[in-house]
Amino acid sequence: MPPAGARTRRRARTAALLTLVLLLVGGAATGCGGRPTTHHKPGTGHEQATGSVGTLLEAQDPTGHRLREVPAEGAPQVQLAARPDSEDGWSLQLTVKNFRFTPDSTGGAALPGAGHAHLELDGRKLARLYGPWFHLPAAQVPEGAHTLTVRLYADDHTAWTVAGKPVEGTAQLTAAAPGQAGHGHTPPSAQPSPSLPPSPQAQADRTVTLAVRDGKVSPAPGRTELRRGERIALRVTSDRSDTLHVHGYDKELALPAGQEATLVLTADRSGLFEVETHESRLVLTQLLVR
Repeated sequence: MPPAGARTRRRARTAALLTLVLLLVGGAATGCGGRPTTHHKPGTGHEQATGSVGTLLEAQDPTGHRLREVPAEGAPQVQLAARPDSEDGWSLQLTVKNFRFTPDSTGGAALPGAGHAHLELDGRKLARLYGPWFHLPAAQVPEGAHTLTVRLYADDHTAWTVAGKPVEGTAQLTAAAPGQAGHGHTPPSAQPSPSLPPSPQAQADRTVTLAVRDGKVSPAPGRTELRRGERIALRVTSDRSDTLHVHGYDKELALPAGQEATLVLTADRSGLFEVETHESRLVLTQLLVR
């Protein structure tokens, strides 16, 4: 009979070999047959990244994105409505069907009925939309009649398409000349004496001026304290086209490259709200409303 020391060493080697086998089996279980692995954006699994949704066409939409053809039954749908905003410009509402907005997975694989939208004014892209509401400032709409278009895209930036036509919705918009009321939808009322409307900054209690250049915010992101009911004007200049978003207020502002854009809002909710950009995902400031 082997001595006690030999038996102990033999048992230790057996236990080590058993542990190695279990580790190898466990590793195999977590491969492609187990939990999905990530190849694209966080949260996009292996099966999703390599999956196929619809038919990818060689044709492109007017902005150069390839079309992704899907059957008409169950296909995404969108309608667009525009109404004057109580403070400035217009509030746009997207009513979607068989579709959900997925901002966290933009840039990943195309998943059924998911993605984002693009907003165009007379064929010129204004912004990428990640939700059903968008604020369009009057300063970004020239005087006259215009056509607004929203088009639905998958997370991989292909355009959802039915029967060769991209899925989109349109709305007509008429902008009045500066100094006229009603965003151009109604004639201006008689005035006792001509006068220019106050600028957005003049209508605000506080003005915060920010600049985005080379992926950096100037001045450095801080905190802006407001009393509930105060109006704040956010003046932002970005060196690239982007979209500003005020969390908690569902206010957005298109930022044309190299041009100053201003968003005025009333701080009618208490709390801490971040102001950030969609494309570059930069925090510009925080609004602390007491």
